[in-house]
Amino acid sequence: MIFRQIIQHLDFMCFLVKKYRFTWAFTLFLVLFRFKTAIAQPELEKQLQTQLILAEDGDLIQLPSGIMELNGSLSIDGKKHLTLRGAGMDNTILSFKNQKQGAEGLKISNAENIRLEQFTIQDSKGDLIKAQNVRELYIQDVTARWTGGPKSSNGSYALYPVQCSQVHLERCTAIGASDAGIYVGQSDSVWVSDCIAKNNVAGIEIENTTNAWVWNNKAFDNTGGILVFDLPDLPKKRGGHVKVYKNLVTRNNLRNFAPKGNIVGEVPPGTGIMVLATNDVEIYENKIWENKTVSTAIVSYFLVERPFQDKQYNPYPSNIYVHDNIYSMGKRMPSWKNKMGVLFWTKFGRNVPHILYDGIQNPEWLMANGRLKPPYQICVYDNENGSFANLKADKKFKGISRDTRPFDCRNLK
Repeated sequence: MIFRQIIQHLDFMCFLVKKYRFTWAFTLFLVLFRFKTAIAQPELEKQLQTQLILAEDGDLIQLPSGIMELNGSLSIDGKKHLTLRGAGMDNTILSFKNQKQGAEGLKISNAENIRLEQFTIQDSKGDLIKAQNVRELYIQDVTARWTGGPKSSNGSYALYPVQCSQVHLERCTAIGASDAGIYVGQSDSVWVSDCIAKNNVAGIEIENTTNAWVWNNKAFDNTGGILVFDLPDLPKKRGGHVKVYKNLVTRNNLRNFAPKGNIVGEVPPGTGIMVLATNDVEIYENKIWENKTVSTAIVSYFLVERPFQDKQYNPYPSNIYVHDNIYSMGKRMPSWKNKMGVLFWTKFGRNVPHILYDGIQNPEWLMANGRLKPPYQICVYDNENGSFANLKADKKFKGISRDTRPFDCRNLK
């Protein structure tokens, strides 16, 4: 381990000298200090976990500068009003590259008012930060990443609140997740803002979650930028009331490296924003650029062609508004390595409309004229360069329509 750390610090020295023109003497001083911090690991790890176990309500646990090489998962359970704070994302690094015990990097459970601030966590076997059954969770100025590039062996989620409420993810960075970089599942009252998600399968995913606001984020170089899904066979049956706005969603053309069998493996490379089988979603004032397959997709669960047994599950999207977004000019090149991508290529070639609706509708929601009743409508209007198509998948893709007039329901908003 020490030999590997020496190599890492030599690389760091070269970086400082080249980029900042530091003298070798000054650089050596910095690196020796950093190396000293990095090698005193067993004692630091023991001390940190002890602090987390013995912490009382209202405690602040301060993480030191340096690289902490951790061999086992850290856990916070049953705590209230606890803050875990580093010295900055570039200064405090929790590394699980040589993890021997546990799967997560940091797991938080059955807690209230937990704050994670100003550090980097990286290279755990499983999820980097998982929070379950937490009320009032704040993750601010935290980087969660896998450093070896996009690989299916990376953990599923970088930041992973599930079954939580009042979740605030702010100014965070998520890199390299084999499922979703920022994933919020089966939760309520969620704010995701000013975050960066890159080199993940899904950049940001909101799943079976209610009352979520996703704004001013940058999702780029993922397989899919932002996903809003409802899936079957989960304890929380319905998500919805999600706003996705003022985000930059661009160049999400990365190969899909999800492990075989994952639902996110159905997302074609080149997807900007995808809404799947959920309700009450508004997508507006986003910049959605240079996503090679589809910029915005509104689809039912039937399009992924996976069976489900959940009788309470609603597989249809409803009350979806897509308006006032800016789409890039130019042609696209749908992926041939994904069945959705092949479908879009077959129907449109390189002229795939920016906004695609699969057209699969619940017969019980239709009016006499064949259109969806107002509470269930799909609404698309006032999008710059926002070409559109209704795939009419329920009619075996016959009569695909580019007419937006049936979907211009501004008077209903």
